Parts: sequence; structure tokens; C-alpha cells
Amino acid sequence: MDKERGDEGIAHYNNVINALLEKGIEPYVTLYHWDLPSHLHESMGGWLNDSIVEYFAIYAETCFSSFGDRVKKWITINEPLQTAVNGYCTGSLTEPYLVAHHQLLAHAQAVSIYRNKFKDKQAGEIGLVVDCECAEALSDKVEDVIAAERRLDFQLGWYLDPIYYGDYPVVMRERLGDQLPIFSEKDKVLLRNSVDFIGLNHYTSRFVTHGTKNDGVNEFYRAQELERIAEWEGGEVIGLKAALPWLYVVPWGIRKVLNYIAQRYGNPPIYITENGMDDEDDGTVPLHEMLDDKLRVSYFKGYLTAVALAIMDGTNVRGYFAWSLLDNFEWHLGYTKRFGLIYVDYKNGLSRHLKSSAYWFLRFLKGGEGKMEKED
Repeated sequence: MDKERGDEGIAHYNNVINALLEKGIEPYVTLYHWDLPSHLHESMGGWLNDSIVEYFAIYAETCFSSFGDRVKKWITINEPLQTAVNGYCTGSLTEPYLVAHHQLLAHAQAVSIYRNKFKDKQAGEIGLVVDCECAEALSDKVEDVIAAERRLDFQLGWYLDPIYYGDYPVVMRERLGDQLPIFSEKDKVLLRNSVDFIGLNHYTSRFVTHGTKNDGVNEFYRAQELERIAEWEGGEVIGLKAALPWLYVVPWGIRKVLNYIAQRYGNPPIYITENGMDDEDDGTVPLHEMLDDKLRVSYFKGYLTAVALAIMDGTNVRGYFAWSLLDNFEWHLGYTKRFGLIYVDYKNGLSRHLKSSAYWFLRFLKGGEGKMEKED
């Protein structure tokens, strides 16, 4: 039965990949987007067990073998920080760091297999997707500047420092001590430069100040010893607010994050793998208003302008993905938040309607919106 299901799964994704290619769409395939088989969680503790590294390697090799003749862009894991923190952090001082450790080793093992067995023949690339909001120091005070740097270390450095420098950031070692696992020399060799590109998921930004009034209730946030703030000291909000409580429209933040990655990690190739904003859907807003998503249009104009400026700064940005093409199931928020360029009518046969943002992208991609920063 398991083999039958495996064959069905491979056939399904062969059909998806072939359909994309027939339409001229290049597939970028993510191996793991938080979809751990329940059996692995129940039988062995999932990402807490170091055996997960080998299971992931077997799975990755199966995908490379089955789809790599057509797939040339691979992503091992999407936003591993979210899996570690939101999946394992509550009530534990050590579990999220153990999970992150195993995710890094699973990623590196998959990359090693791809490079040693498939890359020469298939000529593809493989990377890791990290998520990061911009952390802007609230003031020029040294403690605020250091707090902003610390925030980036806990977001990006947690996963990228081991790949580029062989260990977790110094500030994490100092603050977490033996909560952080140790990399063996063999691990360090496996991890070293185990990305052909970095995928960046970025949505928003925050001001950061040193402090103990943390946003979260778990130890991961307490250890950072900072506050994330959405207002300037004078009370002005950092940007217009989307539907989710954490998402503000702050175009300049993505430029700063891209430049930070370029400076800290030797200007690697970067794909912006997620960028977008949501609208609230409480069932009372008429369809024509939902389709006229002016704020989303403004969001993409601003953020794409900032990406263009980062490229002019010298960052090695290779591509950009808007999140999302379609309205989707937004995790624990269900269908109440809409990120799509295209409206999906969940109540009437899943019919689809282009929003103003979709029409804007059509014009932009045809060259009709080239001067984004001058648009109204």
C-alpha cells in the first residue's frame, strides 16, 4: 500500500511539473514546507530525532531521481525557523534548537546527495529558504543598534551562519549556552557552502529596541531581550497595516535585508521566494471591493521598487515570487485572510476573479509599469 501511494504521489507531481512546463512555467520545487508525515512524528518524534536526517535524505533523493530531469531549481526546506519555533518551542528550552540543528543537517545531506549524484547530469541548483523581517534600530543608542543586530542573528544567522561560517552566531552561543547543539567537524564540512542560492521570504519590518518586554511568551523570544515596535518614537506608524496583526507595508525594509545578506554572506544569489500582503475576509465585504485591492497594488509597487534599488546597490537578486497567485488556506486562520492576486470564491465552486493587483502585474510584466516609484 505504501508503494502504491508513493507511485501515485510521483505520478501526481509528474503531471503537475509537465503541465507547468507545457505552459512555459519553470518549476521551483520545495521539498519540505512544514508537511512532516504524521507517522514520523508519532513513531520517532519527528524533527527531534536525528534519524530524521536520513529519512529526509532518502526522500530528497527520490525526488531528485523522479523529477530532476525537468526540475532545475530545488529548495530543501521552507522557513525552518517557523517549524522550529512554532512547532516545538512552547514549553521547552531545548527542543527548537535541536529541531533547527536536525533541519540544517537534513538540508546539507540533501544538498550533498544532489551535488554528488545528480547535479552534473541534471545541471540544477539547490538552496534553502529563510524568512526575515527587517530589524531597524529604534534609536542611535548603542543598546538599540546591538538589539537590532541580535534580532537578525536570531532570524537569519541561526540558519545561515552554520552554512557560511561553520557555527551558530556568537550571540546565540552566548545567550543560549548548552541549549544549542554542537556541530562535529564532519557536520561542519557537510554544511559548508551547502547552498547554490538563498531563498528569502520577506513581508514586513519592525523597529527594535533593547528591552525585556518581549512579543512572545516563549524562551526563543525572551533570549533575544528586545522589543519589536511598529511606531516611531514620535508615534508615527512604521507603515500602513494589512490584515494580519504583524504585517505592515514597509517597502524600504526589503532593500535593507537584501543588502544585509549581501554584505554578511558574500553576496550570494538570492531569490525572493515570498513577498506580499493579505486582506481581511469576514464575509461582509462585497466582491467588487475585494477585487479592487488598492493597498496590495501599492505594496507591490513599493517593494519591487525597493528590490530594484537593492539590485542597483549591487545585491545578487536573481528572481522574485509574489505571495500569492491565488487566495489560499492560511494555516490556523483558515480562509479569513486573502493573499492572492486572484480571488477564489470558496462558496461558489471555487470560481476565480482577477484582482486589481493581478491586472497591475500584467501591465508591469509587459513593461507598462516600469517607473514604479513614480506611480500614484
